[in-house]
Amino acid sequence: MTVYRWVQRFIPLLIDVARPCRHIPGDRWFVDETYVKVSGRWIYLYRAVDQYGQVIDVLASDHRDLAAGRRFFTRALSHGRRPVEVTTDQAASYPRILDELLPAACHIDAWRANNRIESDHSQLKARLRPMRGLKRFRSTQIVSSGHAFVQNIRRGHYELAVDADPRLRVSAAFVELTLAV
Repeated sequence: MTVYRWVQRFIPLLIDVARPCRHIPGDRWFVDETYVKVSGRWIYLYRAVDQYGQVIDVLASDHRDLAAGRRFFTRALSHGRRPVEVTTDQAASYPRILDELLPAACHIDAWRANNRIESDHSQLKARLRPMRGLKRFRSTQIVSSGHAFVQNIRRGHYELAVDADPRLRVSAAFVELTLAV
């Protein structure tokens, strides 16, 4: 079995098993979308990180519109605490979505205020660049979610492998998770 097939098969299972061990997201979110090429066409990846660098959620979408933004925020809000502050870019759909789903949250869309998520995109893009390209929409969602999952483990946002050396945290967490699967 290739590594790619292993990722497609087991990453969703490992994410589900690790969900109870995940830290609650912070109350300041940075939200943005980036794009990746899938089978020769560009698709959008909505991503959110909190002030501690924890990736809250990832959603692949064909469009960058109101429905996709609403779908992303609905999924992201299901992960725990509601944010008191949301920093986005100046996309026209965000104020309407935030007024609808998070009326009490402060919305910041100042220029360069979203640098935290922009620099976080670069790590995902650096991981995707050496690959031979993504061919399916579903695989894009799984690979980007898996990347966020491993990134969160590496940064210590799960109660997994807490006693392990930080350099060995990911492998120790996977050993713990395989026992649960």
